[in-house]
Amino acid sequence: MLLSAAYPLLAHAASAAHDPRLAALALLDIVLILLVVPLGQRRAWAWLTVAVSALVLWFAQKTVPLPVALLLPPVLFPWLVAWFFARTLREGRVPLISRIVAGLEDCKPADLAPPLKTYTRNLTRLWAVVLTGIGLANCVLGVIAVPDGLLVRLGYAPIVTVPQIVWSWFANLLDYGVAGLLMVVEYIVRIRLFPDRPYKTLSEFIRRLTALGPAFWRDVIR
Repeated sequence: MLLSAAYPLLAHAASAAHDPRLAALALLDIVLILLVVPLGQRRAWAWLTVAVSALVLWFAQKTVPLPVALLLPPVLFPWLVAWFFARTLREGRVPLISRIVAGLEDCKPADLAPPLKTYTRNLTRLWAVVLTGIGLANCVLGVIAVPDGLLVRLGYAPIVTVPQIVWSWFANLLDYGVAGLLMVVEYIVRIRLFPDRPYKTLSEFIRRLTALGPAFWRDVIR
């Protein structure tokens, strides 16, 4: 959790200061996030990967424009999560949020009430669209940002530009606010539409989510 919270702060600081050392730390933080489970299991290959990544980033920050690499995660991560939502909307699949709601209510997705099935399918679609839009906005801003945007680094002068700090505020900080706001608004709407849910407060809803456990989440994302 701390590693996930540290990344946007490190990435924003690196972009604001144009500091390759902070960019290297932000990228190393991504490696740690991706390997957090095998690291916790003390897998030798995971620790070796972290050590090699740290060395590569340390030497690369002196010769490679690492701040440019920070343009990628705010685009790829939302698109990856959007794909996880969208793929469950295919014929024969159970929408992702339908699976989660069924888990919260301790029943099978097929046993959800028809209005709730429709709502959770539409909500799954909404998250896929919103996350795709967030990634697209980050991509466009990253292309026209100055001085470390993609077009500038390729030697082209963008017709329209935004300061790097504006891109960073949006990509590394405001995105999370948009997602958080959507979660809160959706929760309020859901409680009004379906008042007989087994959770009565937002804190109880979050507690039930965390109580589902790692095995449930591994099965959900397959």
